[in-house]
Formats: sequence, structure tokens, C-alpha cells
Amino acid sequence: MTEFDRKVEEASARINRSVANIAGTLEKETAELVTYLNDEVVPAVRTHSSKALRTAAGKLAKFADFLETQRKNS
Repeated sequence: MTEFDRKVEEASARINRSVANIAGTLEKETAELVTYLNDEVVPAVRTHSSKALRTAAGKLAKFADFLETQRKNS
């Protein structure tokens, strides 16, 4: 084996280790992100969505009352 071939193999091994480390880190970080989204973000969005819908429903009810009042006064 020539010196060049040995260096290429060593470089290839280092790259393979680096890629394996990065892949492992990405898998771990992705799992943590999914857990965070499921545990924190989704419930918050559901809560705020519910509040927004309730607010909109209240405003629509007031608007319906306004329309009925306008129709009665016409």
C-alpha cells in the first residue's frame, strides 16, 4: 500500500466517523424537536385557537344581533 492510499483511507475513515457523528446528533436533535412540538407547541396552538374561535363566535353573535336590530328598525 502506498503512502497516498494510506492517507486516502485515513481521510475516508475520518469522514465516515464525522458523518456517523453528525447523523447521530441529527437523529437525537430531531427526536427532541418532535417531543418539544408535541409537548409544548401543539397544546399552546390548540389553546390559543380555541380562544380565537370563542372570540370570533362572540363577535359574530354581536354582529348577528346588530343585523337583526337594523332589520327591525327598517
